[in-house]
Amino acid sequence: MQAIPHSTSVIALVLGLAVGCSGPLPLLSGGALSGAVAPTPAQWNFEEDYAVIQLETRPEDPYSVNIAYTLLDGSLYIYAGDTRTEWVQHMEADPRVRFRNGDVIYELRAERVLDRAEFAAFAEAWVSSSMFHRDPMELDEAWLYRLVARS
Repeated sequence: MQAIPHSTSVIALVLGLAVGCSGPLPLLSGGALSGAVAPTPAQWNFEEDYAVIQLETRPEDPYSVNIAYTLLDGSLYIYAGDTRTEWVQHMEADPRVRFRNGDVIYELRAERVLDRAEFAAFAEAWVSSSMFHRDPMELDEAWLYRLVARS
């Protein structure tokens, strides 16, 4: 009997975890998120103004990722910088998203932020949250979304 190489075992373990999870792993995207659906609050209020949540896009074939959020004046923002990521492309095609924080899911709509004043306020909060965050105002184009209740 031939021994299975260590790297094959690790790949099999990671794939097994990915299939059994109800969301993304730290570096891998996932599918549909599970949890109790809660009504969208009028204003967001979490313990942290900056943290990581799970975002699900593309309702017809759910795609979920771990992503940083930013709370600013009761509004919830997600930011892709100047990279038109896969989840950004999904939201452009269909703005319906789901967001999971802990075991709670919120069904939302992503609205791209194009207003310069709102974008500048976000940029100030983003840069002040970490010395490693690049100033969004220096970018030619950036992908910033506000997550709001579905109408």
